[in-house]
Amino acid sequence: MAVRGGAGAEDPAGTEEAADLFRAIGRMIKAARERAGMSQRELGRRVGYGEEQISSIERGRRTPQPDFLVAVDELLGCGGLLAVLAEDVERVRTRRRVRHPGWFQDYADLEAKAIELHYYAALSLPGLLQTERHARAVFTSRRPLLDEATIEQRVASRLARQQILTHWPPPLVSFTIEESVLQRPTGSSAVHKEQLLRLLAVAPLRNVELQVMPTDRTDHPSLGGPFTLLTPPGKSQMAYVEVQNISRLVTDPEEVRMLAARYGSIRAQALNPSESLALIEKLLGDQ
Repeated sequence: MAVRGGAGAEDPAGTEEAADLFRAIGRMIKAARERAGMSQRELGRRVGYGEEQISSIERGRRTPQPDFLVAVDELLGCGGLLAVLAEDVERVRTRRRVRHPGWFQDYADLEAKAIELHYYAALSLPGLLQTERHARAVFTSRRPLLDEATIEQRVASRLARQQILTHWPPPLVSFTIEESVLQRPTGSSAVHKEQLLRLLAVAPLRNVELQVMPTDRTDHPSLGGPFTLLTPPGKSQMAYVEVQNISRLVTDPEEVRMLAARYGSIRAQALNPSESLALIEKLLGDQ
C-alpha cells in the first residue's frame, strides 16, 4: 500500500503565453466596461459573477471562461472582439499541462488506465461527475484558502479527468451516491441545478451505472466514509481511500476484498438505476 500526506498549493499550471493573453483580455474588458459607464459590481450582477471575480479577470489573475466572454461582448457592445477570443482561451486551456496535487497523482495515473472503476460517494460528488462551476465552488470553499491560480489549475485538471468516461475503449464505471450529497446545493441553486442535469446526462452512457443510496435506509453497510475500487489492466483490483487530503492506495487482497464486499452491499440497498434517475429528476423539479 502507499500512503501520502497532503501538500501545500503548487505553482499554477500554464505558460507565459496564457498569462499574457489573459492580461490582455482583462484590459479589454476593463476598457469596454468603463466606456459603458458600468462598475465591476454592475457588470458582475448582469452576467452572474461576483465583483471580486470581475476584478480578478480584469487583472488577468483569473481565467476568463468562453461563455463569460460571449456574454460580456454582447452586453458591452464589443462587436465580437471579445467573443472571437473565446476560441483562443479554450485552446490555451486545452494545451495547459494537467497537474494534480502530489498526494493524488499516483491514484490519478491508475484511474486514467483502469478498466473498471466503482465509486462510493458519501460526502461529495466524484470528480468525474462534477460540472466546472460545481468543481470551482468546491475548491473556492476549501480551507485553508487556495489562491485563484491554484483553483483554476485544479478545476482544469478535474475536468480533464472526465474524458475517462468517454474515451475508447471506456472502463466499466459505477457510482453509488448518498442522497444527502445530491441535496446539498453546492455553489448556488443555479450551480446545483446544472449539476443535477449533468448527472442525468452521464447516467445513460452504456458503460456507466449510477445509483442513489436513500437517506431513509434504517441499515447501512458502510458508515466509514467514501472509497473507490479500481482495476488496472492485467492487475488485481485495488482500492483508494481519501480523507482530509490524506490518501491511501490499498493493495492488500484481504482489505480490498472487504471493501468490494461492502460496496456490493451498498449497491444492493441503493435504489436501482431507473429509480435513482427518477429521484434526481424529482430533486431537479424541486429547484
